Amino acid sequence: MKWTDTLDIAIELVEQHPDIDPKTVRFTDLRDWVMGLPDFDDDPGHCGEKILEAIQMAWIDEAE
Repeated sequence: MKWTDTLDIAIELVEQHPDIDPKTVRFTDLRDWVMGLPDFDDDPGHCGEKILEAIQMAWIDEAE
């Protein structure tokens, strides 16, 4: 997975952190959790606030 695979990342986050409300996650934690996903393989430098926002929004949608 790459940073731009927001839906795939969101699905993995729902599975990895089922008890977490994605609306309350800090971007620093979100970034660490994404980079810790088993299928994630992208440059940490390619991550920015807009990408993290997109991942968080997809996670919120998947969690509902």
